[in-house]
Amino acid sequence: QVQLVESGGGLVQAGGSLRLPCAVSGTIFTFYTMGWYRQAPGKQRELVASITSGGSTNYPGSVKDRFTISRDNAKKTVYLQMNSLKPEDTAIYYCRIDRTNNWGQGTQVTVSS
Repeated sequence: QVQLVESGGGLVQAGGSLRLPCAVSGTIFTFYTMGWYRQAPGKQRELVASITSGGSTNYPGSVKDRFTISRDNAKKTVYLQMNSLKPEDTAIYYCRIDRTNNWGQGTQVTVSS
């Protein structure tokens, strides 16, 4: 079975950094587009960043130039490097195999001011 496990979340002050890994098991991984999403309290889940199997990245929202998505196919892991964090980045962060319903359980990121 497919399993995605996010980690690396926690409490950080504004301006700080976190790196979130998402480890994938139970599937080949290599050919999938992967996405990082987040959901703040009372908000809908939104796409933060995605990366294709070929390494093309997309940052549809306001995180461009602050966040970086990357992947390590050998480790079957996708990463979200978050710099210059702001309180509005506070959310549960999830990874997903795009175009599927395969989600991780999420990891909490809390940014204090």
